[in-house]
This record gives sequence, structure tokens and C-alpha cells, in this order.
Amino acid sequence: MIDIGVTKLAIIGAIALVVIGPEKLPGLAKTVGTLLGRARRYVADVKSEVSRSMELDELKKMRDSVEGAARDVENTIQTNASDFEKSWTETTELASSASLDDGYTHVPEYKHPNKKWRLKQGATPQWYKARTGTRTKALSGAARVARFRPRKISQ
Repeated sequence: MIDIGVTKLAIIGAIALVVIGPEKLPGLAKTVGTLLGRARRYVADVKSEVSRSMELDELKKMRDSVEGAARDVENTIQTNASDFEKSWTETTELASSASLDDGYTHVPEYKHPNKKWRLKQGATPQWYKARTGTRTKALSGAARVARFRPRKISQ
């Protein structure tokens, strides 16, 4: 860079004072300062834009490498799945073609029990709950407050 020291700045200032004059020198200094500030901001913007583009290139390379690795994993899974399907079909064909004399035991097919499994079956009968006063239904909070609210005595 340009090596400008204090003595060189003083000489440039003295020459500018003589050439430009003392009346116009402060306005010129202000204009030069604003132009230097704009130039610095422009250079900083260009640097940040270049660094962003470099980061973007790095991210694109990283994304491509991750996508390639994912593709490789997907291919290995598909080949392993096809190998598994082949061995499964071979095994099931062997099991279905084997007879009871070959030493294989016959496994019956699954039959759904046709129960109402969503319906909760209580262990205590309803008649016993009614006789002993056990609650069979849940009360909401508002209903519970209304039930146990003291009643006014009317006169």
C-alpha cells in the first residue's frame, strides 16, 4: 500500500491550503471524507459478497456429497432388500412344499378371535357397583363443583 506518514500529510495539507484557499478547504475535506467512506463501504460490500459466494459454493459441494452418500445408502438398502426377499421366498417355498414327514411341524394360519378389544371389560359386575355405590361414570370439573356446592336455605 501507499506509505503516507504524518510529515507527508502535513506537506499535502500545506500545498492544498495554498492552492485551494482557506475558505474552500473545509468543504473539500468534508467531500473527500464522504467519498472515502463510500469507497470503504463499497469495498466491504464486495468482500462480504465474495465471502458469501464462497460459502455458497462450499455448501453446494457439501450438499452434493451428502446427496451422493444418501444415494449410495439407498442403493445398498435396495440390494439388501432384494436379497432378503429372494431368501424369504425361497424359505417360504421350502416350508410350504415340505410335508409333515420331513420333520417340519405344521403351523396353523392366524385366525382373528373376533373379540371387541376396544370395549373395556371391567372385573367388577355392574350390580355390585350399584349396590355398593361405586362411581361408574366420571364427572367433569364443573359438574363436580355444582354437585358439592352448598345450597342456600330458602326461608
